[in-house]
Amino acid sequence: MRQDVKPEFCCAHKPMALGLAALSHPARIEILRHVSGLHASCCKDVVGHLRLAQSTVSQHLKVLVEAGLLRVRPEGQSSRYEVDTEALGSLASELAELASACSKAQNMKFLHSNDGKREPALND
Repeated sequence: MRQDVKPEFCCAHKPMALGLAALSHPARIEILRHVSGLHASCCKDVVGHLRLAQSTVSQHLKVLVEAGLLRVRPEGQSSRYEVDTEALGSLASELAELASACSKAQNMKFLHSNDGKREPALND
């Protein structure tokens, strides 16, 4: 970790990092899309939709639950999964804020380049 980055900043971004990591696999994105179209879904439903091994789907579901993007509740001998729309919305908002901040920072580089022209500064 860089010396000028304080640990509390890293910790503050951990939920967003976990959410984005959970969405880094195409199967998990498809699982969210599938489950969001239903009130709740069990692992067997997702296996049937994705045609992946049950163990693979279970692992993907676990990652999504740990990231807070899916909620799980027991129902008889199985578990039902549903999208946590509040958590997903929060992640989307945080990502939009990050994109906006990065865009503003990039625009500032153009405005404050050494020669005053609207060209990117090369001192990064």
